[in-house]
Amino acid sequence: MKTFFLSMAGAFVAMIIFVLLMVTFVGMLIASAANSSPEAPKTMVLTLDLNSEFPDQSPTGGFAAFSQTPGFIDLLTKLKAAETDDAVKGLYVRGAMITVGSSRAEELREAFHSFRDSGKFIIAHTQGTYGMSGPSALRSITAADEIWMQPGTDLFATGVTFETEFLKGLFDKIDITPEIYPFYEYKNAPNTYNETSYTEPHREAMTALADSIWSVSLIDIAEDRGLSVDAVKASLESGPKTAQQVIDLNLMDKLGWPEEAEDAAKERAGKGAELVELAAYTPPSVSLKAPLIAVVGGEGAIVTGGSESGSPFSSPPGFASDAIARAILDAGENDKVKAIVFRVDSPGGSPTASDQIWRAIERVQEDGKPVVVSMGSLAASGGYYVSTGADYIMANRSTITGSIGIFGGKLALEGAFNKIGITFDTVSVGGDFADAYGTGTFTQAQEAEVRAWLKRGYDRFVGIVADGRGMTVDEVNTVARGRVWSGEDALQQGLVDQIGGFMDAIEKAKELGGIDSDVTPRLTYYPRRKSGFEALEGLFGVSEETARVAGILSEIAGDERTKILIEELAAMDASNSGQMQAVGPRIRER
Repeated sequence: MKTFFLSMAGAFVAMIIFVLLMVTFVGMLIASAANSSPEAPKTMVLTLDLNSEFPDQSPTGGFAAFSQTPGFIDLLTKLKAAETDDAVKGLYVRGAMITVGSSRAEELREAFHSFRDSGKFIIAHTQGTYGMSGPSALRSITAADEIWMQPGTDLFATGVTFETEFLKGLFDKIDITPEIYPFYEYKNAPNTYNETSYTEPHREAMTALADSIWSVSLIDIAEDRGLSVDAVKASLESGPKTAQQVIDLNLMDKLGWPEEAEDAAKERAGKGAELVELAAYTPPSVSLKAPLIAVVGGEGAIVTGGSESGSPFSSPPGFASDAIARAILDAGENDKVKAIVFRVDSPGGSPTASDQIWRAIERVQEDGKPVVVSMGSLAASGGYYVSTGADYIMANRSTITGSIGIFGGKLALEGAFNKIGITFDTVSVGGDFADAYGTGTFTQAQEAEVRAWLKRGYDRFVGIVADGRGMTVDEVNTVARGRVWSGEDALQQGLVDQIGGFMDAIEKAKELGGIDSDVTPRLTYYPRRKSGFEALEGLFGVSEETARVAGILSEIAGDERTKILIEELAAMDASNSGQMQAVGPRIRER
């Protein structure tokens, strides 16, 4: 009994110590936050490192939300606000060594031109690019006043390559039968399961997409550097270039080291200039009386349900239908909000979830609230579905969009289980379709029902696009059938209204919302962004074992190919559970 009471006392003391430590820890965080906003320098050069990874939109949960990680669109708004800040003299950019993505490079380029047009300077420095970079790393910095390159490095910007994984060979070896049905021939996401290489329609669509992105990249680089497109094309397509060759070809301006470029930026800004990270920069506040524009953001796979995440180590779903639909409706119900900008960065997902979000846009429009869609790097399949009903759609020339199509089915796993000695027997009542999603293959009747169900989903998708875009069903079918398009080509096909980035969408929202062009609106975000301390809630119930496992898995999950396979398995899990999918092909640009 004495041992029992000693154990209880020890546990109680440990609990008290833990509580005191947590109170101390939170107190230190509060004190740190209170002291983390020193007076801004009177003369600033903002800095932006393109090697840093930023989500398209600011995370809403997990440790990323606690750390207040800004999204890419936040960097764009900060840079725009800095144009009218007299303390900001210029921008120093560290170029990416691998890739920033073509669409993001395009938005950065537009932002840099606007920043320079306001009378401020940009100096960029790069330490070269690696072999998997493509043109985006170069394209993202050519709008600078001057570009420095580190001696002894090389530039790789030799074209656009898309790489796709095909699992059919593996399935054949382990006796898994893919029964995944695309609607229609250009709906290429299921090819990962059904094929061992590109089909002709798949290759046709990917080649056209690569050609479009390569062409607009060359045009941008040539325009920024005062060169002909043919000259840039010849330079880049002839292989990697040394730093000195890059200077000789006028693709960049001078050789030098990062600290030399930093010093040059500070010297140009004037005496006492200090470097301030763009992510940490606090722009001048906008008047509380300024008209409101709501920004609703959706990023990642579109899923049904809410937005809460079960793990503090991962962000919650960024495109959960309940959360995004509610955000759109809340923004619509706010009488002070003049218009809504819906930022979409998604490969698609659940048609049911997409339908729910599409309907939310319809409802706020019925109340007279205009909605402008800004497409990020991709707004494909379900990402296009949720966009199609907006009053106005804007995409970058390099945005991947379209993919108007559906797929579904399952993987018949019985053969693989049989190989390792596992067999199945079934008792099923309730009709022939009751056991359709078991481990065996579909019967002819079951396959016919699945195909009919998918056809209904496709027809609804096409009908919604036709209504939203003012097209006939036949016109939509011509550009649909699952085909992806670049933003440049999507404009020609009538799938988007204008080429432009996030800041252009804000300007269009001002116009549709009746806000004068010379008025700076105040942006309000839906769902409401949590403060760092709100995001802190729930982070301390994690066991040591969970933390250790999460640390190991995070390293594995960080590999790009692993991410792609995880996405594939998630989509396949949805199909195996009988869910229709509106997902674009997995595209990894390099």
